[in-house]
Formats: sequence, C-alpha cells, structure tokens
Amino acid sequence: MTANIGTVDRAIRFLLAFVVVILLVTGKVHGTLAIILGIVGGILLITAFIRFCCLYTLLKISTVKNTK
Repeated sequence: MTANIGTVDRAIRFLLAFVVVILLVTGKVHGTLAIILGIVGGILLITAFIRFCCLYTLLKISTVKNTK
C-alpha cells in the first residue's frame, strides 16, 4: 500500500473532516444527512491519516509529487 495522497490533498481532507465535525457537534445537520456526513467525514479523516485512498488506486490517480 503505497501513499497516493499528497500534502495539499491531505490538508484539504483534514479541513473538510474538521468542518463536518463542527457541523455535527453544533447540531446544524440532523437525521440521515448527519449520518451520511459523519461517514464521509470519517472516511476523509482515515484516508488523510494513512495517506492512501482506494478510489484513487482504482482511478489510477496520485497526488504525491515525484521526487526525481
């Protein structure tokens, strides 16, 4: 499992996960939307930490800069 998420992509994922957490904690979203946002936020947070996205692998995308 090689990293396919670059630094900027990782920062954006952390930021979006943080926004989702704020929305959930403050109660701005309710019901099904809150559940879906919670799942999406969790996925964003996990992929940001491990620097690997399965969807990127399927689409053959990598945002990691080459160091050559």
